[in-house]
Amino acid sequence: MTAKRIALGIFMLCMISGCGIQPWVKPYERQNIADSIMSFSRDPVSDSYLSHVHDAREGAKGADGGAGGGCGCN
Repeated sequence: MTAKRIALGIFMLCMISGCGIQPWVKPYERQNIADSIMSFSRDPVSDSYLSHVHDAREGAKGADGGAGGGCGCN
């Protein structure tokens, strides 16, 4: 029984010690790891435009959460 408690205590200490780890990547360095290969789309500019057109057409129904009517005006 004591061996289980010691093992549990060591495990808990290891888990608690993980909370004190500082991040290795600084906030101003995160742009370096934001690689384009991590993107869902191949052409984000085109997808942004198509999303805007879709919001303008389907705005009356609230397709993507955008506000406004179906006329395309902002």
